[in-house]
Amino acid sequence: MIAFPLVGAFVLLVFGRFTNRWGHLLGVAMSLASFAVAVLAFFELVGFGEEQRRRAVHLYEFIPGMVDMGLLIDPLSISFALLITGVGSLIHIYSIGYMSHDEHRRRFFAYLNLFVAAMLLLVLADNYVGLFIGWEGVGLASYLLIGFWQFKPSAAVAAKKAFVVNRVGDFGLLVGMFLIWTTFGTLAFGELQPITSENPTTLAIGLLLLLGACGKSAQLPLQSWLLDAMEGPTPVSALIHAATMVTAGVYLVVRSGAFFFPEGSGAALAVAIVGAATLLAGAIIGCAKDDIKKGLAGSTMSQIGYMMLGAGLGPAGYAFAIGHLITHGFFKADLFLGAGSVMHGMNDEVDMRKYGGLRKLMPITFATFFIGYLAIIGFPLLSGYFTKDGIIETAVHHQPILGWLAVLGAGITGFYMSRMVFMTFFGQKRWADDAHPHESPSVMTIPLMILSLGALGLGAYLVLSNRLLLFLAPAVGRPEELPAFHFTSTPGLATLALVAVGAAFAWMRYGRAEVPSVQPRGSFLTTFARRDLYGDALNESLFMRPGQWLTRLAVYFDNRGIDGIVNGLAAGIGGSSGRLRRIQTGFARTYALSILIGAALLTGALLLVGNI
Repeated sequence: MIAFPLVGAFVLLVFGRFTNRWGHLLGVAMSLASFAVAVLAFFELVGFGEEQRRRAVHLYEFIPGMVDMGLLIDPLSISFALLITGVGSLIHIYSIGYMSHDEHRRRFFAYLNLFVAAMLLLVLADNYVGLFIGWEGVGLASYLLIGFWQFKPSAAVAAKKAFVVNRVGDFGLLVGMFLIWTTFGTLAFGELQPITSENPTTLAIGLLLLLGACGKSAQLPLQSWLLDAMEGPTPVSALIHAATMVTAGVYLVVRSGAFFFPEGSGAALAVAIVGAATLLAGAIIGCAKDDIKKGLAGSTMSQIGYMMLGAGLGPAGYAFAIGHLITHGFFKADLFLGAGSVMHGMNDEVDMRKYGGLRKLMPITFATFFIGYLAIIGFPLLSGYFTKDGIIETAVHHQPILGWLAVLGAGITGFYMSRMVFMTFFGQKRWADDAHPHESPSVMTIPLMILSLGALGLGAYLVLSNRLLLFLAPAVGRPEELPAFHFTSTPGLATLALVAVGAAFAWMRYGRAEVPSVQPRGSFLTTFARRDLYGDALNESLFMRPGQWLTRLAVYFDNRGIDGIVNGLAAGIGGSSGRLRRIQTGFARTYALSILIGAALLTGALLLVGNI
């Protein structure tokens, strides 16, 4: 699984322009080959009994006496591997059409292959060291892909921002790994047992791992990089948001369940609180974005927040969190690639205020996008309805306040996603005269159709009869009482009611009424959301400015203190020697006089001492 895309990236990067004519085909073939291996591994795994569905693959001794390099095939890792390679392959295929006119298409596919290989290593490693190598590989690949169009200053800055913000989270993960090793003497997942009671050390480990997860999954307070990352090509956005990077944090929390146990521990509660806060923040941001990709990026923040909320509920919420992660991979890839299809037909225009009435000109894109929209708002019987509502119902049962905040977030989701659909596909045309919207080629629309099928029925298959929960149980544990999905639960009905209210309000504002082509000034709350809840300003005030002051203070202390002492001592010695060398005149009479004076002083001193 890992070797195929890694070899693809190696060939495309090393042989360079010699692979320009067929490099994109090699990239797609390597991703599809990896998917085929993942499917074979899945069927081989389910052929074993439940107690044997944890297959270790030893590779070599990595750090003697500390950790070996090995892979772990279990229900959790194979679920992620299927998502990464399956959805990733569809994104590769879509990219053939989307990047057809880019002169550096071959390099783009090399980076896509590298991204897939790094993410597979992250989820398949059997210890934290291997996970961390994949973790950093994903960070490198995201930097290369977000800044792929580096001739655009905004893209180069966005890539650097993503890289720097993620290093903050990586610091937390590294220190957490150090604590795990010093406390338990191992970094292998299979050798860590769930803690029976939380203590300060295990709490610190859990919070540090959460910090790492917040960086990769764009959760508060490390979310500021995600919306800027939309500067990369649209397939990159789909790959990062649907199948790879942002799911890594959720995987880390679930895989590290030993430190978030027992239920209700401080670390687990922190995960749930971060998830609930982020799902609301992302939804609010999505309400005010006119850039279609940034609106979807806010949506990703919000949906990952739901997954983190589920992961913070322990084994009772793990299956719903992973289930929502899988279904989200399909409908969010569908939505992002659908947005790319719209941009492809609109001269790369991203402002939804310059769209309107596209459903008749782009029927396949509209149909598939609309299915993804229904899935993400939780329309009954579609994928998101089962997985997201499962998280909400479980949260209301275990953490009522956080659960009802999630219900509120679902209502806001109904508004901003309906706003996006109405502004893009309904109403009167608002596009420029030189725009000629048209349907995308089949190499782009066929992946959209396949993804929309997953958005339609995958959630019901995973959740009903607890299929996913029972499949994941050998890897993540099983709750004492198996949950049951209730179609008429109070939280579920409240969620549907709020989603309907949000969609109706969006129809009144953007479907029935005329949409202005220029963004209105808006209220304070609108400005608050447009500026990403002032996240950048907050980071600048709390971290960047104090960091600048601290740096200037350190430079001043270094120049005037450390260097001042050294330079002062050197200057003193240099000045003294300069004055002392003047007595070296070269005249014998001067030296004789000096000897005489010295002898007289010495004789006088001896006489004085003798008299005393």
